[in-house]
Amino acid sequence: MLSGVPAVVRGGGELASAAARLLFLAGMRVVVLERAQPLAVRRLVSFADAVFGGEREVEGVRGVLVALDAVSHEAAPFIPVVVDPDGRFLARAEVAVVVDARMTKRGHAARRDGPAFLVGLGPGFTAGVEVDAVVETQRGPDLGRVIWTGAAEPDTSLPSPVLGFTEKRVLRAPRTGIFRERIAIGAVVVPGDVVGDVEGQPVTTPIAGLLRGVLKDGVHIAEGAKVGDVDPRGPGVNAAAVSDKARAVAAGVLEAVLLRRRGLR
Repeated sequence: MLSGVPAVVRGGGELASAAARLLFLAGMRVVVLERAQPLAVRRLVSFADAVFGGEREVEGVRGVLVALDAVSHEAAPFIPVVVDPDGRFLARAEVAVVVDARMTKRGHAARRDGPAFLVGLGPGFTAGVEVDAVVETQRGPDLGRVIWTGAAEPDTSLPSPVLGFTEKRVLRAPRTGIFRERIAIGAVVVPGDVVGDVEGQPVTTPIAGLLRGVLKDGVHIAEGAKVGDVDPRGPGVNAAAVSDKARAVAAGVLEAVLLRRRGLR
C-alpha cells in the first residue's frame, strides 16, 4: 500500500536512518536530507555517513550521496542522501510524508498548511502544532509510542544507563573547534585512551568498553557536544547493528504513517 509514496527524512543520524530504512523497506520512496558536516556519531548505522564517503549501508539498505538536482522521481534500489539542511528539496518535489528527525530537542515553528503528513521525533514537537504526530524517543514504557495530541517527554540531557553508566559513556568535545579522530569505531578502549582531540585538547574515555561511535575526522564541533559513544558491554557489541531504541522509534514512525494512510487518524 505504501508503494511509490514519497517520503523525506530530515536528518541522517541513527534514529533518522532507522526510520528511513523501515519506510524504504515498506515500499516508500525515501530521501534523506542532511547537513554538509553531519554530527552523527554512530556512523556505521547512519545514512549521514554517506555525505563523507559517498555511500553508507545500514543493515542491508544503501544510502547514496546524490546532488539536490539529481534526485530521481523514480524508485531507486537505494535511499538518496542529499546535502540540504534548509529543506529546499521540499519545495521541488511532491512529498507525502516528512519526518523531522534532526533531534534538535528545542521548539520549532508552527507547521505551515500543506498536504504532507508531518512526523516529529522526540522533544521540541507538539502534535497538532508543529507536526501531525510525534514519536516518543525517551527510553521507558512509551518508547516508540505515537502521540497524536500533546508533546513528547522533555529532554533530560541524561543518556540512558548501560551497565550503570550514563554520562561517562558519552564522550564530549572539550572545546569548540575541529575534531580529529584517533581511534576507529569498533575498537576496544580502556580508561585514559585518547579517542580524538579538538584543536589539540584530547578526548579521553573514562570507562572501558567498545567504541560504538565517534565523530568523523575533520568535523567542526561545539564545546560540550557529543563526539563519541563507549559501550561498557565491550567486544560483544556490534557497532554496525541498529539499536533497540532506534528500531522502536522507527516502528513508531511507520505506525503513524500507516494509520494516516489508512484514514484511521
